[in-house]
Amino acid sequence: MSIVTNFAAALPVPVLPAGADVHWETEIRVVWNEKRHTSEERELVYEISWIAELGVWRRFLRSQRKVQS
Repeated sequence: MSIVTNFAAALPVPVLPAGADVHWETEIRVVWNEKRHTSEERELVYEISWIAELGVWRRFLRSQRKVQS
């Protein structure tokens, strides 16, 4: 006897609301490195999304890395 379980039906699937606008922006900026006491170029990746409940845009830093020269 085997038991088959359908996990897909039991797990909630995140769905963006209709008309949700989510996109990414990448910026190259010169920032101060406090540990090394130097300026360095960094690539900053932001997630931009609309929050309908608040009626505002949200800009969240998702990642950053040092730009290789």
